Amino acid sequence: MRLLPLPRRGRIGLVELHGVIDGRLKTTRIIPLLAALRRQRYIKAVVLDIDSPGGGATASEYLHMSVSKLAAEKHVVAFIRGTGASGAYMAACGAQRIVATPGSIVGSIGVISLRPVAATLLQRVGIEFSVQKSGRLKDMGTFYRPPTEEEQRKLQELVGDFYRSFLDIVAQGRKMERERVAAYATGEVFTGRRALELGLVDELGDLERAIDLAAELSGAPRRVVLVQPRVPLRERLLRGMGSAMVESALDSLEEHLAFRLDLR
Repeated sequence: MRLLPLPRRGRIGLVELHGVIDGRLKTTRIIPLLAALRRQRYIKAVVLDIDSPGGGATASEYLHMSVSKLAAEKHVVAFIRGTGASGAYMAACGAQRIVATPGSIVGSIGVISLRPVAATLLQRVGIEFSVQKSGRLKDMGTFYRPPTEEEQRKLQELVGDFYRSFLDIVAQGRKMERERVAAYATGEVFTGRRALELGLVDELGDLERAIDLAAELSGAPRRVVLVQPRVPLRERLLRGMGSAMVESALDSLEEHLAFRLDLR
């Protein structure tokens, strides 16, 4: 990821994190962008403009790691514009400060495992699967049969592992006791106003306030540059020809047929 040269005077970088993580919000583009900002001398602080319900568990955790690395070298303020829930809230916890609008949706601290079970449908249309596997759990999470009791137990253990990691991230980022975080980590969401009372955000405000705070923390001039990942030429051309709709539909189908762990 290469950033264009900036004037020698400092700037505040504005990065938009909008959409489902690893859906419209591609971590394969955002994470290299955040890494590039760490190396950019003239970016003195970064504001993350967040409007996301979360997304894949692994991708959300990876995004949080990248935000934390950036915050270790520069001042980072997370601004929750509309929704900063689950994996998106996890990412926000990597910043030094979190600003949220009063009516924003914050929290949803938890993990959910989703997978369709299409055994009845497949039976009705006469489709059967022949499976050869090396171990009894190799096809765990497939859609063509219901899970066994052992598989249900294993999947719940996996969910629990990610959940405990989520608690640790929030506790560390918000400087809260883990037990206190666990009391709010029921999967429920809060308004920005309630999140402030619970200590999940630092203050209420708009994007202008988040930028002001970044300038105050860093001592940088209040000059903002919108930093965006590059969209490959192929994708831009596909969008122009309408093929992106087909590609999106195929991605959606693949997502709904696959086993996944989500933070949303």
